[in-house]
Amino acid sequence: MFDDLRDLYQEVILDHGRKPRNFRRIEDADRSARGDNPMCGDRMELWLKLSPEGRIADAAFQGRGCAISMASASLMTETVKGKTPEQAKEMGEKVRTLAMTGTCPACDGAIAEDMERLAPLSGVHEFPSRVKCATLAWHTLKAALEGAKEASSE
Repeated sequence: MFDDLRDLYQEVILDHGRKPRNFRRIEDADRSARGDNPMCGDRMELWLKLSPEGRIADAAFQGRGCAISMASASLMTETVKGKTPEQAKEMGEKVRTLAMTGTCPACDGAIAEDMERLAPLSGVHEFPSRVKCATLAWHTLKAALEGAKEASSE
């Protein structure tokens, strides 16, 4: 069963890496930031559009990087839509833990279902040098939500 789950997670990463969702620019974005992973050259730009209620109505990115970096950004843009900035930042913290440890303690409450969708990123913990690839999009999201223009996975 464990091998089947690992294979499924690898398929999800490869699918999102090859065909990233929301790979586009948002022209009337409310927030944006650029992310850089200087160790491997992954780069991206993230755009967010907020609803009148302050929730993330749309999220999109463009950039270049490895399959893990692109897949993480793709999964992120799908899962943060409809979330408050606080929920999105909380998800980012949990993704960092997930990528570093392979588990997600306290992944419950309002974001539990979304964290389940992000579970394919848990396999990154087996390759510590790739954790920065998996978290770049999330560092960039945090920067955009906090009004910073630049983010780094360092």
